[in-house]
This record gives sequence, structure tokens and C-alpha cells, in this order.
Amino acid sequence: MKCDACEEIFCKDHVTYANHKCMSSYKKDVQVPVCPLCNTPIPIKRGEMPDIKVGEHIDRDCKSDPAQRKRKVFTNKCSKGGCKQKEMIKVTCDDCHLNFCLKHRHPLDHDCKTDGKPASKSG
Repeated sequence: MKCDACEEIFCKDHVTYANHKCMSSYKKDVQVPVCPLCNTPIPIKRGEMPDIKVGEHIDRDCKSDPAQRKRKVFTNKCSKGGCKQKEMIKVTCDDCHLNFCLKHRHPLDHDCKTDGKPASKSG
């Protein structure tokens, strides 16, 4: 018998999604996942991975206490234009006094400007 999700061939005992641990069952088995932290139903479209959508909900929208605490750990956003990295601790540039991620912490890595002038390139 052929599994309608992964299209593999199985005997009648293993054709069900659970019995062969089908990795494609999310395509056919349409259930609304529930956030394990706040018990909110997470809407998903057919073919979307429920685990990914629940993870995104926890990272962005979840109102539960553990999710809020997790989100607040990394609040120090990099000041380099286009960088969205956040760090657990502040990394302040001694020259321009802005906060940066570890990748952009050195003056040459974030085009540091002190008093409107580019920082010296001699190190």
C-alpha cells in the first residue's frame, strides 16, 4: 500500500503515518497545533510545518511568561545599518558610544564616526 503523504510503499500494518513515522504527514494530516506555553491555537496553511510555525509564534507572539523571558534575554540590538543581531550583553563602542553586536564591535567593522569624522584606521 502507498502512503499518500510520502508516497512510499508499506504493508497494511505500517501504511498509517504514525506506524512508519512519516516525515511528510504534515502535508495531509491537517490539525491545528496548539502552543505548549500559552495554549493558543496556531493557524497553519496546508503544507506548512507545524513545528516551525509554533516556534515562530513562541519567538514573536507568545504571551506566556517563559516566552516573554526568553525574548527579553537578547535586547541589545546592533546599531550597524542592516544588522538585526541582538546580544545578551551591551557591546558599546568607546569612540561613538553606540551598541553593536560582536561582529561589528570594532570601529572599522561599523564605519565608526566620532564627532562627524571617520575614526582613525591606524590601530
